[in-house]
Amino acid sequence: MPKRTDLRRILLIGSGPIVIGQGAEFDYSGTQAVKALKEEGYQVVLVNSNPATIMTDPELADRTYVEPVTPEWVRRVIERERPDALLPTMGGQTALNVAMALARDGTLERCGVQLIGANARAIQMAEDRAEFAAAMRRIGLATPVGRTVGTVADALAEASETGYPAIIRPSFTLGGTGGGIAYNRAELEELVERALELSPVHTTLIERSVLGWKEFELEVMRDHRDNVVIVCSIENVDPMGVHTGDSITVAPAMTLTDREYQRMRDAAIAIIREIGVEAGGCNIQFAVNPADGEMLVIEMNPRVSRSSALASKATGFPIARIGTKLAVGYTLDELPNDITRTTPASFEPVLDYVVVKVPRFAFEKFPTADFRLTTQMKSVGEAMAIGRTFKEAFQKGLRALEIGRPGWVAGQTLADDRLTSDSPEARVARRRVGGRRDAGNGDRSLVPLSDGRADRSGALVRGAARAECARAAAHEAHGLLGPTAGRAARHYRGGHPRAALAARCASRVQDRRHVRRGIPLRHALPLQLVRR
Repeated sequence: MPKRTDLRRILLIGSGPIVIGQGAEFDYSGTQAVKALKEEGYQVVLVNSNPATIMTDPELADRTYVEPVTPEWVRRVIERERPDALLPTMGGQTALNVAMALARDGTLERCGVQLIGANARAIQMAEDRAEFAAAMRRIGLATPVGRTVGTVADALAEASETGYPAIIRPSFTLGGTGGGIAYNRAELEELVERALELSPVHTTLIERSVLGWKEFELEVMRDHRDNVVIVCSIENVDPMGVHTGDSITVAPAMTLTDREYQRMRDAAIAIIREIGVEAGGCNIQFAVNPADGEMLVIEMNPRVSRSSALASKATGFPIARIGTKLAVGYTLDELPNDITRTTPASFEPVLDYVVVKVPRFAFEKFPTADFRLTTQMKSVGEAMAIGRTFKEAFQKGLRALEIGRPGWVAGQTLADDRLTSDSPEARVARRRVGGRRDAGNGDRSLVPLSDGRADRSGALVRGAARAECARAAAHEAHGLLGPTAGRAARHYRGGHPRAALAARCASRVQDRRHVRRGIPLRHALPLQLVRR
């Protein structure tokens, strides 16, 4: 099927300002969409209020409006430019909400603008919690037990049936804004009032808690001929109850059996057909009970999402670019894969490596914010790492956060890990730092080395001396130390009272050996941990 020739000018809505829950990933998607439309000869009109983006560069779109991404301003652009179609699926939740507002007030129909990629019915069914649950029941899939409410009284009544903790999910909000977990009546009243205020349609879903279940996502694409491909499977390391944007995620999914994956794949294909995403991509989230394998459908985003950008970079399958070309009439078998250049986009990618996404938080900039992770997104960025194994990619991702940690290690202080002195985690940390575990019991846990510890004789060996000891031990393992330094390393591992003095001696010996071998001192192994 060739591209549509009845379309000449297409309006693309950006995501607006970079906020928590909606950041640079939609600039990536929007830029890909603009380039794809330009390749096909369409005139592109762009509306985005953020000039600090690539998609607003003057050489990309034909007409760029740096104006607020609101129904009022977009309506004025439509009345001036008279586009033939509107592509709302590349600008995150903001673009979807604006497109739906323009469809409800009759602007699109009055100006002859057609929604492409996903029509108003598909967006409404996917974003409205009650309609989505009804659609899942029609195709025989289960969702968490709950009900959409519009008042606090109705929410209290529903919570009395589903029980506590109760999950609050507002309709049509960005990054779970206004959502949360209520453990009692007082918290429920507070959260529901906020959720109803922040929801554009002033409704919220109150559903049964599935905290602790495993969470998975599938990136799905469909064309006009009903061809469907699963681009990527993603598994959340954190369980249900933590927003996907705040969770460490891994692709492909690690803990699904082939039977479970095929069942989830079949469900995703049925969902995208029932919702009616005619041409483009969507993100579908599932919960799986680790005890018995029960599967529930959590939600569906009928648009390019944060996970879509991750899946695109992880697989090399440009979801935004392919989704844009599907929206203007192409089919999956007509579009070549940009990586292989020989197979069509209808071939599902297969990964022989592991990709891990690690969120980046900045609570130090928001001292009054609640740092507890819930269903509302709180991370301000993320790092992606690729490795041959999960361990390799996981450690790379942690180092890429640039927070001063070389990997999965404890912070310099208990406060860095948000531990209080009387918490169980703090007691475990103190035992590890204090060296009270028997060195001969086979414990292979990582020992943090960044703050002081008291050895068995009661002497306090401060962080700087311990770091030198660790450095000596690491260099001994790499054959860079002589007998003196080796003794220092052994003193360190044995918790010797004179470890600090031995470490300083070892450090000087190691430095001299580096100089003799022509190794610059700045290349000395900066390991911050050793194994006990």
